[in-house]
Amino acid sequence: MLSSIHIRDLAIVSSVELELQPGMTALTGETGAGKSILIDALGLALGERADNGMIRTDCERAEINAVFQLQGNPELREWLQEQALDNGDECILRRMLVRDGSSKAFINGTPVTLKALQSLGERLVDIHGQHAHQSLLHRNQQRELLDGYAQHPELITSLAQIYSDWEQTRTELETLREASSERAHRLDLLRFQIEELESLNLADHEIGDLDQELKRLSNAGQLTETSYRVLGLLYDDEECAQSRINHALRELGELAQLDSAFAGCREMIENASIQIKEACSELRHLADGIENDPQRQQVVEQRIGEIHDLARKYRCRAEELPDHLAQLVSELQNLEQADVQLEGLEQRTSELEQRYMELAEALDKSRRKAARKLTEQVTATINTLGMPDGRFTIEIERLAPDKAGKNGLNRVEFLVSANAGHAPQPLSKVASGGELSRISLAIQVATIECAQVPTFIFDEVDVGIGGGVAEIVGRLLRRLGDSRQVLCVTHLPQVASQGHQHLQVRKVKEKLITSTRIATLDGEHRVEEIARMLGGVEITPQTLAHAREMISLSQI
Repeated sequence: MLSSIHIRDLAIVSSVELELQPGMTALTGETGAGKSILIDALGLALGERADNGMIRTDCERAEINAVFQLQGNPELREWLQEQALDNGDECILRRMLVRDGSSKAFINGTPVTLKALQSLGERLVDIHGQHAHQSLLHRNQQRELLDGYAQHPELITSLAQIYSDWEQTRTELETLREASSERAHRLDLLRFQIEELESLNLADHEIGDLDQELKRLSNAGQLTETSYRVLGLLYDDEECAQSRINHALRELGELAQLDSAFAGCREMIENASIQIKEACSELRHLADGIENDPQRQQVVEQRIGEIHDLARKYRCRAEELPDHLAQLVSELQNLEQADVQLEGLEQRTSELEQRYMELAEALDKSRRKAARKLTEQVTATINTLGMPDGRFTIEIERLAPDKAGKNGLNRVEFLVSANAGHAPQPLSKVASGGELSRISLAIQVATIECAQVPTFIFDEVDVGIGGGVAEIVGRLLRRLGDSRQVLCVTHLPQVASQGHQHLQVRKVKEKLITSTRIATLDGEHRVEEIARMLGGVEITPQTLAHAREMISLSQI
C-alpha cells in the first residue's frame, strides 16, 4: 500500500508531504483547490508521461517521492528482486522533472527507465479517472474486464501463443505453396542438368590425363624418332657414349693399379655407366610402346571436346565441372525435401488449428460462466444505485473460424436496460451520462476484487450522482477499503463521510503566491468539512448535526 507521498514544486504545490493509512481515504476541497494534483503527482511517480510545464513557476525542477509498503505482497518483492531493485518491505519511487532537460526516474534510489517504472507502477496502483466509464463503450475494454473477472490469464496467454504459432505456420505454408510451380520448373531443370553431367561420367584427374594422352598421340612420330636417336647416342652406335665410358673405365682401372687415389673416380664413372644402361632400357621400353593410333587420337579429342562443351555451357572451367555437379545435386536434394517440409507444415498447421479451437472453446465456456456471475453481481449493484429496474447483461457472440484472433472466437458486448420492459441495448445507445457513471462504478466494484493491485485511486468517479445513491456509492467504496487501500477524490459528502480517513485540499495565498496545502482532518474539523460539502451559504447547527450523523452512521 501507499504509505506516504512527498510533492515538491509541482503545479501550485510548493511542498506537501502526506502520510496515508489503509482503508478508504476521502480527498475533498473546493473546486480548483488542486485535488487532482495529488493524483497527477502519483501518476508521475508511477511512470506517466511528464510535461515540464507542470513544474512550479520560477522553479527549475519538480520532484515526487512515493513510498509503498510491500508486506504480504510476495509477487512485488519477487519482481523487484528479478530487477535487482529489492529493498526489503519498502519501495520508494522517485520522479524528477527538470525544466531544461529530461525527467528522471528512480526505484529504491536506482535510476531506471520510464518503462521499468511503468511496469512496477501497474503492479502497485490502479487509477480510475472520472472519465473511466467512457472506456466501457469499447468492446475490447469490455472483453478485457470480463477476462479479468473470469481470472483465466493462463488460458488467455496459451491461446495467444498458439494463435501466434498457428499464424506463422500458415504464412510459411502459403509461401511454400505459392512457390510450388516455380519449384517444379526448377526441379525439372536440375534433374536434366544432373543427368547430363552424370552421363559425362567425368573421372578424377581425367582432364589432365586426357590432355597428356593427346599430346603423346599427336607427337607419336617425333617421340619415337627422338627416342631411338638418343638410344643410338647413348648405347647403340659404335661411337656411343656407353662405348667411350667403357674405354675410360679400362684406362682408369690401369691408373688405379698404379695409384689407388684414382679408384674413387673410376667408381663414380662406373655408377654413371650403370645409370645410363638403366635409362636406355627404360627409354627403349617407352619407344617400343609408342603407337601412331589416329583412331584413339580421334576418341581422345572427341572426349576432350565434350568436356569443354559442357564447361562452356555451365560457364565454368572444365576442372570445376565435378564441383558444379555436386552443387546441383545438393540443391536438388534441398528442393525435394521441400515436399517433406510442405507435408510437415500442413500437419503442423492442422495440429495448431485443432489446439487453438480447443483452447478457444475452453475460453468461450469460461467467459460464459463468468458472464453469468458478473451479470448477476452488476445488476444487483445498479439496482441499488438509483436504477431499481435496471438490468445488466453480457452478450457473447461466437465468431466463425475465419475470424480467429489472439483473443479467441468471441465478440463480447455489455448490454443494459435502464427501465422495465425494455430489451437490453449496448451501453452507448441507452445509458445516459449519469447512468453510465453508475454502471461503470458497479462494474469496477465487481471486477476490482479480482485484481491483485493493493491500492486503488478513484478520481471523481461519482460525478453525476447524489442523494441516497451517493451514500450507497460511498458504502461500496468503504467496503472496498476493508480489503484494499482506496483513495477517493470526491465532491459528495455522502461519499466523503464513509472514509476511514479524510484529507482536505485547500488553496492558500501568501505574499501574492498561491499554493496548495493538504491536511488530515479528524474530529470537528472533519465535521466542518462535511458540513461545507452539504452546502449552503452559512453552516448552521443543523448542517453540523447532519454532518456528525453522516460520519457516525458510516462507522456502523
